Amino acid sequence: MNTDSIACDERAAFQLRFPSIFDSRSGYVFPCDESGRVDMDALTERARDSYLYARALVGRDYARPVLERCFT
Repeated sequence: MNTDSIACDERAAFQLRFPSIFDSRSGYVFPCDESGRVDMDALTERARDSYLYARALVGRDYARPVLERCFT
């Protein structure tokens, strides 16, 4: 799932990327603050489920999340 359009928008200057360990072209991306905190209340239900899924599988299917600045 690619959520770049969700992560880098007018509301977020930063994004938290969970890269896949097995496929460099996939992973999850979520809007966050400069400390890497994701506002789960602002996410859609589907995005929130994906965020919790990615967090739960760090080290198994996804690498540790990377904090990135959005350049839109």
